[in-house]
Amino acid sequence: MRVAMAQITAGTDPSANLDTVAEQVGRAAGGGADLVVFPEATMCRFGVPLGDVAQPVDGPWASSVRDLAVDHGLAVAVGMFTPGTDGRIRNTVLLVDRDGRTSGYDKIHCYDAFGFAESATVEPGSQALVVDLPLADGSTARLGVATCYDLRFPELFGTLADAGAQVIAVPTSWGAGPGKVEQWRTLTAARALDSGAFIVAVDQAPPPDAAGHRAPTGVGRSRIVDPFGTLVDDEYGETPATGIHRIDLAGAAQARETLGMRANRRTFASPVPTTPHD
Repeated sequence: MRVAMAQITAGTDPSANLDTVAEQVGRAAGGGADLVVFPEATMCRFGVPLGDVAQPVDGPWASSVRDLAVDHGLAVAVGMFTPGTDGRIRNTVLLVDRDGRTSGYDKIHCYDAFGFAESATVEPGSQALVVDLPLADGSTARLGVATCYDLRFPELFGTLADAGAQVIAVPTSWGAGPGKVEQWRTLTAARALDSGAFIVAVDQAPPPDAAGHRAPTGVGRSRIVDPFGTLVDDEYGETPATGIHRIDLAGAAQARETLGMRANRRTFASPVPTTPHD
């Protein structure tokens, strides 16, 4: 399978961002990619009101992405915002396969951390997503989806693994700060090992004025980690970049058989705190 990572810097204009998506989809298709993964919040970066830009997964912005996927014959995973049910919006990954079939994953774990409160404006999702993607050679790849802060919750990645995910796309707009790049590297590797899947973690390249943003606008460093926790090719830098990477889907089954982390799970009683005694 050939996977493209499109590390972009999204702005505040969904139309302009769509132009960027179109350019990068064309580049990925030209390189023979089966799937191109964009960051979280590709539709519109964080740090501005998002209610006015939210559209359903069959709205005009998403429909344009669908047309790009069909016209270029590859799958596209891209971060957008969709209407919620309680006055908030949803942080959604739009997934369109090469035949135009569309799915949406609503981010389950809101980024209520490091002084940011995503849940104030974003309604969390409740349903994990795994789909079978048709590939150019006639085979299929089983793809799971997660988003950014989801990386801190191994249970989700275990659930995707148990559903057979060989690859997990993780569109991201990572928050900057002390130690955050190292946490990003550690978490992506840990989730690959937890799940026995390839982790395709695609972050926003930080904007030139990133230091002035309190909102998470990315740190770059997009990376693919294989099911044994090893980096595939090179981690990206901090500037916009698009690359195409070959992964061997058989690696997921090999890792799960070799490491046994899914098969060897056991149930156990929760500990009860006790008072030390002689």
